[in-house]
Amino acid sequence: MAVPKKKTSKGKRNQRHAIWKGKAAIAAEKALSIGKSVLTGRAQGFVYPMNETSEEDSD
Repeated sequence: MAVPKKKTSKGKRNQRHAIWKGKAAIAAEKALSIGKSVLTGRAQGFVYPMNETSEEDSD
């Protein structure tokens, strides 16, 4: 079983944790922004499937 050579300091551990949390916050903000633009119909460059059956029924 792999064993670390030396104990990681609390500062290094907290720094790594802060980076991980920061990436998650950025990803959540982008997802919310894309979701809002899709709902308002202003999405450009974002492709999502449309419900084709409702379009055929309206013809």
